[in-house]
Amino acid sequence: MPVLDEVRSHAARLASTAQFVRIRSDRIAEYAASLPLAKLDAPELDPLTHYVGDADTTLAYLVTLDAINFGSGYFPHLQKRTGLSGYFTVAASLKDAWPMTVEDLRRLQPADCARVFGQTTPDAAVDELMGLFALALNDLGELIAARYRGAFAALIDAADHSAEQLVPLLAEMPFYRDLGFYKRAQLTAADLFLAGVAQFDDLDRLTIFADNLVPHVLRVDGLLEYDADLLARINRETLIAAGSREEQEIRACALHAVEQLRAHLDGITSMQLDYVLWNRGQEPVYKAQPRHRTRTVFY
Repeated sequence: MPVLDEVRSHAARLASTAQFVRIRSDRIAEYAASLPLAKLDAPELDPLTHYVGDADTTLAYLVTLDAINFGSGYFPHLQKRTGLSGYFTVAASLKDAWPMTVEDLRRLQPADCARVFGQTTPDAAVDELMGLFALALNDLGELIAARYRGAFAALIDAADHSAEQLVPLLAEMPFYRDLGFYKRAQLTAADLFLAGVAQFDDLDRLTIFADNLVPHVLRVDGLLEYDADLLARINRETLIAAGSREEQEIRACALHAVEQLRAHLDGITSMQLDYVLWNRGQEPVYKAQPRHRTRTVFY
């Protein structure tokens, strides 16, 4: 079975047997009709927080950024740049340090990552995250050096214009082996396409990029319902264990709910729906309520 069919099947199976999360299927059609799809514009990289230069250097930056596009469970502890979220702090910090060579990535240590990402205050959670960033960047440097002759573009070329084929190529690195979801591997293809530095012929095959924001939006909007104890733990900002039944159900039910929404929306992809819902999550009403936090390398 193709990998993204496996992702959809995995989400459907978990949703059908879920104990902690429920999709309000009776609300799917109404919710789909309410989405502001007429205003759906193609997102663009913000040059204030992302590196934008020649195609090859921008491609290398985005592949590197997506290699460390995780850690939301650690972000409450992260020293953030003024006015920026955890993700945009990481993106802008990497932009300021760019370009880096493959050899730079292979040699990075946790202390180097703390310097690059502006983490100056001792904190056990941040120290752990910087260690994970170093491992992720070391793995990327090793893969590009050993398999792709030091050329980031050669990795993308190996996917032969297929976002789906890019997934297993990235999953050669341990931190991309997000079985059942492959969030960051899918997101890498989308980011490269949106930046105009790579073309893929099958972007309609992508699912949402299952993390902790789209499920939160769907819960606040009433499309997902959480078990009362699970919701109470989230509201107390208690960490939800990576790989736990609760955590897997949250991601799977969000992904499956969006697939159901897509069935009501001709010509709209899951990638586009992810964009709409992710941007909705930046609004104050969603930021005012806690979303689930999990310390994981997958999102």
